[in-house]
Amino acid sequence: MEFVLGGVAACGAGVFTNPLEVVKTRMQLQGELKARGQYAKHYRNVFHAFFAIAKNDGILALQKGLVPALWYQLFMNGWRLGAYQCFDNFGFTKDKSGTVSIPKSIVAGATAGGIGAVVGSPVYMIKTHLQSRASQQIAVGHQHDYSSMSKGIMVIYRQQGVKGLWRGVSGAVPRVMVGSAVQLTTFSRTKQLVADTKLVSEDSWLVPFTASMMSGVFVVACMTPFDVVSTRLYNQGTDARGKGLTYKGFFDCFVKVFMKEGIWGFYKGWAASLFRLGPHTVLSLSIWTETRKNYKKLSEHTHFPEVLKLKK
Repeated sequence: MEFVLGGVAACGAGVFTNPLEVVKTRMQLQGELKARGQYAKHYRNVFHAFFAIAKNDGILALQKGLVPALWYQLFMNGWRLGAYQCFDNFGFTKDKSGTVSIPKSIVAGATAGGIGAVVGSPVYMIKTHLQSRASQQIAVGHQHDYSSMSKGIMVIYRQQGVKGLWRGVSGAVPRVMVGSAVQLTTFSRTKQLVADTKLVSEDSWLVPFTASMMSGVFVVACMTPFDVVSTRLYNQGTDARGKGLTYKGFFDCFVKVFMKEGIWGFYKGWAASLFRLGPHTVLSLSIWTETRKNYKKLSEHTHFPEVLKLKK
């Protein structure tokens, strides 16, 4: 049940934050492997990107890739949050005194994130392809010739087989492991610190809300470079055998971005990431906490099988 609740919480947040995901993806692909001043800047900042997309592709284009995005949230965050909560339930994230252990939480968060990244990789790739699709006037990165998740899966499967559906996973795993380790560790630790102050009730929504806000800032700072690399790996064109035309893998992409775009190349779209990850972290972790709390209360007053009941 932990996996279901984690996925549902992430989907609830994904509906509201997907437009920022579209903007972030476009900005990360803009000026790919080109130095500043050597490419047309279609998206000057987050707000201009919203305007440019709505003007050239229509207002609904801001929700491109929503279907695979929600499936990704369900698969990836369902496994990620569910696995982390299982680790927490069994005491793997705490020290002998029962206090949240930062080193143990980092390991648990990274492990849970790695699992989620592998499970959700195919739909994340399709999401990236759909979100990068744009009219010629504002197109950035490689443009993939399909317009829905089902068509994308069929095209990739026919051309590259099952293996092709997990192309780019080498960038997704470190991205989600870093993000998950930082997010879940800072969330758990901050939530405990806020509760310990006794300024608000331990059951108040302000506890997970405050912890989520702090967590979002740390996630953006640590995960954005990996996010850029992951987006580039997923979106690149491929040859007939399914091999990337631009990057051989994670490290090759990392080196090329650094050599061509410099350190700031890894922080393209960081503002969109902050605007997206902040609300997404707040919404998903707050919904997750409240959903678990309500389900726990419901399970205590019903005759659910023990396996479905959540541990405190």
